[in-house]
Amino acid sequence: MSVLEGKVLIAQGGGPTAVINQSLAGVVLESRKFPQVTRVYGAVHGVDGIVNENFLDLTQETTHNLERVAQTTSSALLSTRTKPDEDFCARMFDVMKAHDIRYFFYIGGNDSADTVRIINEQAETENYEFRSIHIPKTIDNDLVLNDHTPGYPSAARFVAQAFMGVNLDNRSIPGIYIGVVMGRHAGFLTAASVLGQTHPEDGPHLVYVPERPFDTKLFLDDVENTLSRHGRCVIAASEGIADENEVPIAQKLVESVERDAHGNVQLSGSGVLGDMLANLIKGHLKTKRVRADTLGYLQRSFAGVVSDVDQNEAREIGERAAHLAIWHNLDGSVTINRTGSYSVDYRLVSLADIAAKTRVMPNNFISKKGNGVTDAFRAYLRPLLGSRFPSTYRLRAPLVKKLRTKS
Repeated sequence: MSVLEGKVLIAQGGGPTAVINQSLAGVVLESRKFPQVTRVYGAVHGVDGIVNENFLDLTQETTHNLERVAQTTSSALLSTRTKPDEDFCARMFDVMKAHDIRYFFYIGGNDSADTVRIINEQAETENYEFRSIHIPKTIDNDLVLNDHTPGYPSAARFVAQAFMGVNLDNRSIPGIYIGVVMGRHAGFLTAASVLGQTHPEDGPHLVYVPERPFDTKLFLDDVENTLSRHGRCVIAASEGIADENEVPIAQKLVESVERDAHGNVQLSGSGVLGDMLANLIKGHLKTKRVRADTLGYLQRSFAGVVSDVDQNEAREIGERAAHLAIWHNLDGSVTINRTGSYSVDYRLVSLADIAAKTRVMPNNFISKKGNGVTDAFRAYLRPLLGSRFPSTYRLRAPLVKKLRTKS
């Protein structure tokens, strides 16, 4: 097979993550090593940048600065929520041909994989020599055929540490706390809240994920029982929790439903779910000490809690993508596969096998009552959180004997 000569184009799409720039740096630095690569371009604002021909010439970026960008959270190339249809992809492809783009790398989720699939099919139809690779990225951890996806471990580390702090606060001044965590269809990120537990009575005491129907009566019973046992209650709830008919609880609470560019109902950003759950508890238990927070964007690109495992894998999967496309002349989506107590390798799968599909938490990760997670999930997640994961400690000094008050 003859060597395919031309330019590389890289784009980032969807929600930012803490390690997406590691994948970017991996692709850029590896691509620049190949003599058949004439230029390496980066599309500003993803697919919108492609149709508008807003490209950075990353061939001229210094290695030193690329390494510093790799350590920086969020999307260095800037992102987009645009979901291209066939016509939009055709416009993208016309731009790529005009610029002699022969290698396309799109770092994103399952919708991004679908975009890569469409463009790849258009190239085949026109008999245009072209290689396209989807590089996985999502904090939701919902890409099929992956053990986990880059971005999730760091977001999970943030959620675990956030609930670790919330639990300490709640233990200091007892009450009821609700934290609403990102996750439309998959509860992986919400489930990560339990990894901050050190002692048996630590919160979150209740965890609700989209994979199980949410029943208001059972929820209130769970809260009441937890208060009876611990005198306090910390709750982690996915933004996507839904009733038995799969209607999101948050959707039932708003008069007019807003949808994003992908047609999805807007579940986060308003705080309505947390407020609704808090009001339910207040009305049922006749208590005022109930607080609710929506973690929101903080989960995606929070600096300072990035998992080193996540960083290393995001970098290597970008490097591997460059090898597969440029060295081996292949198309597809790169996946992460766990191979040991903790080790991984990277495999290439068909774009059609990834595109527009959603992975959810397996049953053995969710407690039978549907209000918690299992040890199997803890064992799955713990290696991904990386080194120097903090722990909490309590005072163990004995109580002083009372002299003037009755015990």
